[in-house]
Amino acid sequence: MSNDSVDSSRYRQGEAQTLRRVLDEFEADGFTGQLGARPGGVIRCFHCRHEFAPADAEVPTLRRLEGASDPDDMLAVLALTCPNCATKGTLVLGYGPEAALEDSEVLEALPDAEAPAPRSER
Repeated sequence: MSNDSVDSSRYRQGEAQTLRRVLDEFEADGFTGQLGARPGGVIRCFHCRHEFAPADAEVPTLRRLEGASDPDDMLAVLALTCPNCATKGTLVLGYGPEAALEDSEVLEALPDAEAPAPRSER
């Protein structure tokens, strides 16, 4: 990673981003694992294979990406920590009309990035 990398917390709304750059920034911040949306609207940690409810996720950062040439190319990139093994990783979800059902279910059930406490504690 070059010295001109941008800390993921310094993102400015409207700033043009690529998925690769966002993932690189999260990785530089220690989010090196991967998570995925599964049928039924649950999240799976690919490190420990644990599946958990989106409401149990800590969401310190969520970045939205939209394709420059295709507004249907919409992604949400999240930095999450697995509640089972504490692996810090990224979760990439589609949103909008072309999103997979499990992506939409997970995104809808996630706590806000600005208030990352699980819903059960609110």
